[in-house]
Amino acid sequence: MSLAWALDRRSILKLGLVGACAALRDVVRVRRASAQGAPAIDQRERHLTNLRQLTFGGQNAEAYFDRAGTRLVFQSTRPPFGCDQIFTMRDAGGEARLVSTGRGRTTCAFFTPDGRKLIYASTHLGGDACPAPPDRSRGYVWPIYPTYDIFAADADGGHLTRLTDNDGYDAEGAIGPDGRIVFTSLRQGDLDLYTMDADGRNVRRLTDEPGYDGGAFYSWDGRMIVFRAHRPKTREDIDEYRALLARSLVRPRALELYVMRADGTGLRQVTRNGAANFAPFLHPNGQHIVFASNLHDPGGRSFALYLVNVDGSGLERITYAETFASFPMFSPDGRRLVFSSSRGAASPRDLNVFIADWVA
Repeated sequence: MSLAWALDRRSILKLGLVGACAALRDVVRVRRASAQGAPAIDQRERHLTNLRQLTFGGQNAEAYFDRAGTRLVFQSTRPPFGCDQIFTMRDAGGEARLVSTGRGRTTCAFFTPDGRKLIYASTHLGGDACPAPPDRSRGYVWPIYPTYDIFAADADGGHLTRLTDNDGYDAEGAIGPDGRIVFTSLRQGDLDLYTMDADGRNVRRLTDEPGYDGGAFYSWDGRMIVFRAHRPKTREDIDEYRALLARSLVRPRALELYVMRADGTGLRQVTRNGAANFAPFLHPNGQHIVFASNLHDPGGRSFALYLVNVDGSGLERITYAETFASFPMFSPDGRRLVFSSSRGAASPRDLNVFIADWVA
């Protein structure tokens, strides 16, 4: 892979000198890692083989395949940016290209079925600066920035189009094979799942139970949706949830997994373990869900990947070699798994993208 191919002129202009140098260093690291061989796999990680590291340094997460399985879109905090921006890269790593605006904070990108466009959520209309981090002095919380909206763009970042125009949180979008988008929105006072057409029209609400429904993905065949939810049951828990939501916060203390048909019918709860289970994705066979959880850690601080049958049976831990692993996604043919991990991190906050061949 030529270094000259790693960054085009448009990318250099968008990244600036500091960012361009960081991107070139990433290319060199990918080539060096390829020459040095695969990262170590714990002997208990029997489902993984031929593990490769695709990013090196910074915080890189939510890497998702296009339908051809040849490209990944992901979010990254790397120089010169102070918070997440959206990048694309090859499935072998390298050729990382900035495709978001470089302003505000972004999250949750996904390719359209033909690979020519992508979507992501961004706060940039609310200001160029990164939004302020939440106050975690009273416990761990996630921010629900009200300036998040969902945008569509060409795969190279051009022709940016706003899809949601709503006072409140719109984010966590993913696209089905028919081009329809599933996403989380606060537009009716609670964090529920909705779908919309590729142009933002024909919005339809799928969930309406009190609590935070999010992180939804279509199955590769588009028939099912898998998601995670915090659905408080007691009056005390509901009051706490609503008080936090009024401050644009949620506490991801207990998240369970659910599946339903793409039209919102046939809702079924998959996990019932009281842990923080999130980032679920369905295997193309439609029978298994890979996800992240702190189920194994009484302190709730470390996360590993797990596999479970869609009926909730057959729970199995997948990763062991790091303190944090999450955001797993199967390739369209089910033969590979991409995920984010602190495995072999050079600094305490580093999070990188890895890809492995999947052994059933």
